[in-house]
Amino acid sequence: MLPTYVPGESLTALRKWRRVRVGDVVVVRDPRAPSRWLLKRCVARQGALLDLRGDNELASTDSRDFGLVTGKSVRYLVIQPRKEGAKS
Repeated sequence: MLPTYVPGESLTALRKWRRVRVGDVVVVRDPRAPSRWLLKRCVARQGALLDLRGDNELASTDSRDFGLVTGKSVRYLVIQPRKEGAKS
């Protein structure tokens, strides 16, 4: 997910409690290798299906490789750090 997240960076991800929205960063199991977790951004919804992409388009394994995934397959939503000066 470079340049948004760098290897070793700590993230906070909460168990999915709401529907995934376009722009959300999610954690999902790799549909081709379920023992592997993927961090991806939802770039589009098509009904119950999600188009997940990595922020580094040239080096990402995402929906272009494994296809659309169901919203139910998303396990966690990444909570974006609050920007300095942002109001609650």
